[in-house]
Amino acid sequence: MCPNQPPVPIQMLVHKSDNPALILVDIQKGFEDIAYWGGQRNNPDAELRASELLQLWRDNHLPVYHIQHCSTIPTSLLHPTNTGNQFNSLVTPASGEPIIQKQVNSAFIGTDLQAQLNNAEITILVIVGLTTDHCISTTTRMAGNFGYQTFLVSDATATFNKKGPDGTNYPAELIHETALASLHHEFATVVSSDFIKQNIN
Repeated sequence: MCPNQPPVPIQMLVHKSDNPALILVDIQKGFEDIAYWGGQRNNPDAELRASELLQLWRDNHLPVYHIQHCSTIPTSLLHPTNTGNQFNSLVTPASGEPIIQKQVNSAFIGTDLQAQLNNAEITILVIVGLTTDHCISTTTRMAGNFGYQTFLVSDATATFNKKGPDGTNYPAELIHETALASLHHEFATVVSSDFIKQNIN
């Protein structure tokens, strides 16, 4: 932890009257191809948990932002010319819900996400999506640094196994848990989907 960076306090999720925004990051069809991303993934129900929170936000007329990764690499499953770029059917954006397209890990770089949030006077973010150690981590870190009160939902995020520089294959669950541990108390408060369901009222 940076010496002058105070930890983010653990606290209950704010009341819905505080207008928290749900940020759904890269929940796209391309991530259904597990072999392409390494051969192993954790949290197989992450998209389902995210869809449940999306429905909760819609039921309560709270702000929702869909982040869509549009790779610049033509062979990537997330390139706009490939079907993998499309949103997972569980979280298809509804009419009027903003879609923020990005080309790098952070949803804030090269987009107007921050401007949209600030224009709507949103100060509280709930982040879900893929993948925990890449776009989720980068977006969450920037959200915390920008001063948003940020909540990251552990069971509505997921990742894949990764190979280290020496060829060691690290399992997806380990990658996921260490990514969450690095974010918790410094950039965000890591919570479960059940926690949010129980505390947003």
